[in-house]
Amino acid sequence: MNFTGANILSVDQFDIDSIQTIFATADRMQPYARRQKRTKVLDGAILGNLFFESSTRTRVSFGTAFNLLGGEVRETTGMESSALAKGESLYDTARVLSSYSDVIAMRHPKSGSVAEFAEGSRVPVINGGDGANEHPTQALLDLYTIKQELAYHGHTVDGMHICMMGDLKFGRTVHSLSRLLAMYKNIRFTLISPRELAMPDSVLEVLAKVGHQVVITDQVSGISDADIVYQTRIQQERFTTPQEADLYRGKFRLNSEIYTKHYKPNTVIMHPLPRDSRAEANELDNDLNQNPNLAIFRQADNGVLIRMALFALTLGVADQVDKYECDVNWYSEKRTGY
Repeated sequence: MNFTGANILSVDQFDIDSIQTIFATADRMQPYARRQKRTKVLDGAILGNLFFESSTRTRVSFGTAFNLLGGEVRETTGMESSALAKGESLYDTARVLSSYSDVIAMRHPKSGSVAEFAEGSRVPVINGGDGANEHPTQALLDLYTIKQELAYHGHTVDGMHICMMGDLKFGRTVHSLSRLLAMYKNIRFTLISPRELAMPDSVLEVLAKVGHQVVITDQVSGISDADIVYQTRIQQERFTTPQEADLYRGKFRLNSEIYTKHYKPNTVIMHPLPRDSRAEANELDNDLNQNPNLAIFRQADNGVLIRMALFALTLGVADQVDKYECDVNWYSEKRTGY
């Protein structure tokens, strides 16, 4: 894949070689993300951070990644504060805002909207999530995390057993991650959800086509040898009413007792965040916070690395980052546990 000037819209754009390029670039971003060094390789460049759907982690992660490369960030948050609320088309919005930016990160509640926006953009567009469709940068950081966590335990992605649990119908993160994992070999998927929130057939067809073993169930069973458990929240914003979402909230919870009973001692716990900690949901309990296998915060940290890598690659500066580095002159010891 030629990254320079490319849009990043779907995981279907990637192959194993391009994924390895992204991950190798992310590895080189570690000193800057940890504040051990600074770089000004994108000095003067502007990121248009357009988030037309609620976001904290992803929005701030994109902005932080760009700032750490020396660039500046301009943000638009919420549909109501944009010209889209006045009836402007995505094409017109893209034509105008891309003239103010060197790259754009965008989230939108409608599936396919980011790709539509990209058609009118004059600069590269990175998909920060489009409805229930895809979330390619989250999938990349999830896969990056999985590789790191498994390597720590002496395992690889090939041949692993992953359990995905929760809202698999509307959870765009598991859709994109599954498509990436389809590129690897002999993976076992256990998909646990209410029948009404099962993984879409389009994703299952991709996994079946390459011969992965898939078990679909609404019971917490057959997971005692899982290497990864990937928990997801009920995507309330995708339901017709909050009351409909309430029918499924809290159905599949993971806490210390359940983890000890059903999983092996080194099963890695993942979640794309935010986790719903309300009593009626609580899909990932706080009593797991001190469990060394809880990778959710390492997972979030990795998002900055992956997005730094994508910015460096799409703007054609991945091989120049260290040429523009300088010392950090503020207190940064807290970063040593990154």
